[in-house]
Amino acid sequence: MMQISEQAIREIVIQVLQSMSSPPVPPIETGERAMTIVEKGEAHVGTRTDEVIIALAPAFAKFQHKTIVNIPHSKVLRELIAGIEEEGLRARVVRILRTSDVAFIAHDATRLSGSGIAIGIQSRGTTVIHQKDLPPLSNLELFPQSPLLDLATYRAIGRNAAKYAKGDSPAPVPTRNDQMARPKFQAKAAILHIKETEHVIAGAKPVELEVRFK
Repeated sequence: MMQISEQAIREIVIQVLQSMSSPPVPPIETGERAMTIVEKGEAHVGTRTDEVIIALAPAFAKFQHKTIVNIPHSKVLRELIAGIEEEGLRARVVRILRTSDVAFIAHDATRLSGSGIAIGIQSRGTTVIHQKDLPPLSNLELFPQSPLLDLATYRAIGRNAAKYAKGDSPAPVPTRNDQMARPKFQAKAAILHIKETEHVIAGAKPVELEVRFK
């Protein structure tokens, strides 16, 4: 089997980073489902049992604006919210700044959620549904293959999260499986995660967000 040296990997990463470099993008998306995100200060524990928190990673819709397969974050967030609202519950959006790990993003948010249920999502699209009384590295449903997640899946994730909040035990959201997705997107996923982690602020409090769709 051919061995790839550390230097070769480093050169590949540099080339990919150069190809991805572009001027800063303002935190307002253009297109059919544009949105604005307004920061409202520190997020506090909710008192409503009918809320599900959607917890965004540090760079989501602020420094990065599309998933690993170029789905606009505005569309992803809209579908997650729509799925929650279809079940008659309220979506609340926060940003977690102290970590870029999707499990801990979601787990932090469960402590703020009035229902104890939260969805965590990274900029590349990796998503998890979490519950307050579970350990950080356990969860209700994990969606690690971000290249295979489409808008219908995100909407279904929102619906299932709301069902958990209502005390139901829904069937897991069906997802596609492609053994080639990981090797195909591994380098890009690593780079996107590195770029996400650049915006982590150690010890920072979660931020309450107001999302406005145009």
